[in-house]
Amino acid sequence: MALWFAKSQEEVLSSLDTNVEEGLSSQEVEKRLQSFGRNELEVKKQESLLKKVLGQLEDPMIIVLLIAAFLSYVSSGFEDWIDSVIILLIVVINAIISISQENNASKSLEALQKMSAPLAKVIRNGKLEHVETATLVPGDIIELEAGDLVPADARVLTAANLKADESAMTGESVPVNKKALDSLPEDTVLAERKNMLISSTVITNGRATCVVTDTGMKTEVGRIANLLITEDDNTTPLQQKMAEISKMLSIICLGICVLMFIVGLLYHRPILEIFMMAVSLGVAAIPEGLAAIVTIVLALGVQRLVKRHAIVKKLPAVETLGATSVICSDKTGTLTQNKMTIVETFVDNGQSETDILTIGALCNDSKLTVTSTSDFNVTGDPTETAFVSKAFEEKLDKNQLEQGMPRVAEIPFDSERKLMSTVHKMEQGYRVMVKGAPDVLLNRCTLPAAQAQVIAEKNAEMASNALRVLGVAYKDIVEVPAELTSEDLENNLTFVGLVGMIDPPRQEVKAAVEQCYEAGIRPVMITGDHKLTAVAIAKELDIFRDGALALTGAELDLMPQEILEEEVTKYSVYARVSPEHKMRIVKAWQAKGMVVAMTGDGVNDAPALKVADIGCAMGITGTDVAKGAADMILTDDNFATIVHAVEQGRGIFSNIKKSIQYLLSCNIGEIITIFVATALNFHQMPLVAIQLLWLNLVTDSLPALALGMEPVEPGVMKQKPRDSRKSIFADGFAASMIFYGVLVGAITLAAYWLGEYVLSDPNIADGTANTMAFATLVFGELTRAFAVRSETRSIFSIGVFSNSAMNKAFVVSLAMQLAVLFIPFLQEIFKVQSLTGTEWIIVIALSLVPLIVSEITKAFRRQGNTTEDVAEVAAH
Repeated sequence: MALWFAKSQEEVLSSLDTNVEEGLSSQEVEKRLQSFGRNELEVKKQESLLKKVLGQLEDPMIIVLLIAAFLSYVSSGFEDWIDSVIILLIVVINAIISISQENNASKSLEALQKMSAPLAKVIRNGKLEHVETATLVPGDIIELEAGDLVPADARVLTAANLKADESAMTGESVPVNKKALDSLPEDTVLAERKNMLISSTVITNGRATCVVTDTGMKTEVGRIANLLITEDDNTTPLQQKMAEISKMLSIICLGICVLMFIVGLLYHRPILEIFMMAVSLGVAAIPEGLAAIVTIVLALGVQRLVKRHAIVKKLPAVETLGATSVICSDKTGTLTQNKMTIVETFVDNGQSETDILTIGALCNDSKLTVTSTSDFNVTGDPTETAFVSKAFEEKLDKNQLEQGMPRVAEIPFDSERKLMSTVHKMEQGYRVMVKGAPDVLLNRCTLPAAQAQVIAEKNAEMASNALRVLGVAYKDIVEVPAELTSEDLENNLTFVGLVGMIDPPRQEVKAAVEQCYEAGIRPVMITGDHKLTAVAIAKELDIFRDGALALTGAELDLMPQEILEEEVTKYSVYARVSPEHKMRIVKAWQAKGMVVAMTGDGVNDAPALKVADIGCAMGITGTDVAKGAADMILTDDNFATIVHAVEQGRGIFSNIKKSIQYLLSCNIGEIITIFVATALNFHQMPLVAIQLLWLNLVTDSLPALALGMEPVEPGVMKQKPRDSRKSIFADGFAASMIFYGVLVGAITLAAYWLGEYVLSDPNIADGTANTMAFATLVFGELTRAFAVRSETRSIFSIGVFSNSAMNKAFVVSLAMQLAVLFIPFLQEIFKVQSLTGTEWIIVIALSLVPLIVSEITKAFRRQGNTTEDVAEVAAH
């Protein structure tokens, strides 16, 4: 991209082969349209519905479910298709949810296109014309005025009091002065290119004549659009974990089938019988309801987050929040109030704060709307609204002041004078009220040298604290000159005082930052604002701690990515950064193995929001582009909301782990039962295929879903973020799952053995043993669900009935299982029979074993933790 801002006007016009007075000819425009293309953004071609559907088949869990459906059909001798249809229905539901999420996920490029102006004023063939923005080409001479949307990147040729709102592109919170400067240094960052206008920004003041330098995808907004096209969404930690589980289950299924064949051949069983046993075990190994349960738990998490002012667009993002280890936050509006506020005043001798605020409110173009004695709204330039707001708080109503001292004349602010003056009718004569840059204003005031020195030092002190400083002054005149000039009105002034203003931090953010540190999360500020201001706010919020460093965009340009990745942890503040810088920072943290949440509201934030693990757009101030690229939208634009969302995300992931552990331990119990029965050559299987599907799809699924609705456990934000790269089976997860799976399998086999060899004649296959095994397995898994609710806390300390969803799931599952065991036609379908009182006592006693063992192991674990805590205290 050519550095148009670094060239002289003559070089720019010469390079673009154009003429300011005549513009381009119609023939030349046609040639350049052929060469440069239309002034439009390219849109990535959307996938067809068929392709999206086929894409769902790439999910390993879906493949496993399809295999399970096929095996279930085969095991029935190609006669019973009900089980297979149920599994396929789960696949379809998951596909519908996933595709609908994708369709709603990214509307960023469409929003970017909507930002472009429909018509532009351009000089062609020596005449001013209104043309479609899409037909603009480099070299076109365009004219702009207040209210216009800039149609393409352009170099300013002439300007009168020109200001542009570039906040969406640069993060600059106030309109930027633009000038027809001859050239700027080549290393000038985007936010400081005063002689350039950026496509899709808004002219807020003045007028200008410009030459188009870049169009379409070559513009700054086009570069962002290109980043949105080329940057693919990252795989979330949960998707990685689910793929891991699917892979494990596939290996287990294959291994089991091979092993079963070997065992069957050793016992000289018929090949068809061996195959059917292998299929039954394959069905037992696959938790058919797992994918649906995880989806539902995430969807419930979305509903929880809405109540905390966070709207999640993509379900997996809920879980990603819980793994967040770095939050890269924009400053304006997220960490701060997005409201310039006067926080300090300096009153000169003989003056008062009332005098300062009166002048500041009257020499002011903002509008005050009063709705009650304490409620008001001010619209206008942020600096001016700060004066009016402070005055109103001090009982000085701008509207009432103007009635008593009406404005009769003015000299508007311009960037050359750095002053604004208004003339007001007083009871006797007129008063000129002036506000502006203190260094300029002091030179216009009548002051002793010593007094001027004191004021200059105070100005420097306030500026060093990152305050935006303005001075106010006045002078009385007898009559208003016929011709208003700066020389007449803005000299021999009486200095009144200084005001220091800043966009102050949100009150709740400092506590949220402290909570981040407690939770092992690193907060980082990334802003388009100046370094001094950014560091001052970061210090006040405790983001910028001892030993921390700040980096500017210009400094970042000189730093290779490898060095940034090595040193990224040193920097807590990044200032004056571009979209590419933000992406580099996010990627540098990701290279460290961190899960990065990124906040933003502007167009310039969209690429980084998309590449971050969790992109958070602002709901109030955010552009449609930012919202389209983000995973989550903060409806209150508040940093503290992200921290609340992280807490919920941690709780949700913990609940998903509980559901997964519960389901897989149940499946292991079923596998152990069938495999041991096969290996020991039982004359009949303790469980049949329909019973296994009933367990997996119905009785196991409801408690698993209820586990996903557990409240967030206390102390979850006192823990460090989990390592997203670590296997879900690490830290004792697999060991606990296998232990309880084996235990559930053992009590099931015990029930079968007692029913087959103790309570009935082993030579008569009356179904007692099978029914006892089936009932013990179901009830054992139901009691196990209560034990899984916490890794360390007793069910009695949590509260047996504290999770209403679990209570309902237990009652419904219990009722359904009792119906199967007692209703005759269901007994026939599920191959069970009625049990005697003695048999029921054995089933209930064995079913309570997993819960009792769990409570005992938790007690030992708590005792161990207490001992470790005592030892740690003693060591310190």
